Amino acid sequence: MYWCRLEAVAKDEEAEVLSIGGHDVRVTHPSKPYFKKDAKLSKLEVVRYYLAVAGGALKGIADRPIVLKRFVNGADGEAFYQKRAPSTRPEWLRTVTLSFPSGRIAEEIVVDDAAGLAWIANLGCIELHPHPVRSSDLDHPDELRVDLDPGPGVPWDDVRKVTLEVNAVLEELGLRGWPKTSGSRGMHVNVRIEPRWTFTEVRRAALALSREVERRAPSIATSKWWKEERRGVFLDYNQNAKDRTTCSAYSIRPVPDARVSAPLTWNEVPDCDPADFTVFTVPARFARIGDPHAGIDEARGSLEALLALADRDEASGLGDAPWPPHFRKMAGEAPRVAPSRAKGAARPAAKAPRTKMPLVVVANSPNKQAALDGLERWKAAHPEAAAHLAVDDVLVDSMRGRSSTWTRVRVNLRAVPEASRPPQGTPDPDDDPTREWRDAIRASKPRADR
Repeated sequence: MYWCRLEAVAKDEEAEVLSIGGHDVRVTHPSKPYFKKDAKLSKLEVVRYYLAVAGGALKGIADRPIVLKRFVNGADGEAFYQKRAPSTRPEWLRTVTLSFPSGRIAEEIVVDDAAGLAWIANLGCIELHPHPVRSSDLDHPDELRVDLDPGPGVPWDDVRKVTLEVNAVLEELGLRGWPKTSGSRGMHVNVRIEPRWTFTEVRRAALALSREVERRAPSIATSKWWKEERRGVFLDYNQNAKDRTTCSAYSIRPVPDARVSAPLTWNEVPDCDPADFTVFTVPARFARIGDPHAGIDEARGSLEALLALADRDEASGLGDAPWPPHFRKMAGEAPRVAPSRAKGAARPAAKAPRTKMPLVVVANSPNKQAALDGLERWKAAHPEAAAHLAVDDVLVDSMRGRSSTWTRVRVNLRAVPEASRPPQGTPDPDDDPTREWRDAIRASKPRADR
């Protein structure tokens, strides 16, 4: 438990100081609105939520380096990622130094207790993004993460069915999965594992799991990396690549009703509704039933069976799948280019050529709503083409920039008769915040003909 007091810090400004486990945590601008739409929540109310569920939230983040995803202007504002620990921080907060695929290093915060949890929430960390490693061993994950991401228009019932299929595969392979709502449109299943394998091996195991689930439920599950090839629920194996993080249990998500990534029992999955789990309902649920994932740390399993499945896939001709774009090209990896952009170079006879998808970019913007408004303008300008589109022909991509996200909207014209396909025009809006620095990088590279 904790107690708090008010501390005047300026003539027209207050901070609330919370005494938590022997540490004082100063919550600045406690009345600042963090949720303004369906849910009405102040910064202090967000901090108090995390304190109410700290016993569960710490299961997912304690002793792990954490990326600070900061919503300094609340859930309605743009977030930015801060990997490096703030230079001004309490002396009782630990840090560890991580290395990344780019070759860079960063000193990141490690949260060990409720005081640290409250401190990062005060920074605007509405979501919690821990790495899947412990501070004592940064090279060997102790968690495999299954991220189920439904495409546009995919019904929630399909998400639940794929989640249950994941559980069936895990059980057959001697692993225990711990399900939770993502707090948005998907589901997560976390699998505690012995910290014996590298990030590359854990990702390989996750890819094998994704492909096996796709084989068992091909009409509703997919392991295809490129959005233009997907149907149904995507099992994002790349969330297990080094430097990737997902929101942990009890994280608040920046959606209008302040939903929470809620841990569930497997018995709850078939009938669960993500709208039932919010900042307003989860603390009472936690007080009533405790943490459904309370035993997760004692359920470490082995990846040997999953890696054997990966070996069988490879022997049958299934090579590696695409990695995230900022990783170096990996041995055995398929061409890292979207099918719609693939050139007609010769391919090995054993591999069927991919169909080049007819995609057009219709909007780029740091503001998601502005990008979606641009999509509606495109549909109004091309009504004949728009009439042929299925829900999964509209690709809304959340793109990572240097420190924040932005939205790209593309339209797949595969269902539109070729004679009626609109050509690629100038996106509206066309505000890609990464274009300037990407152009600068290209300009700095020496050209072979110079």
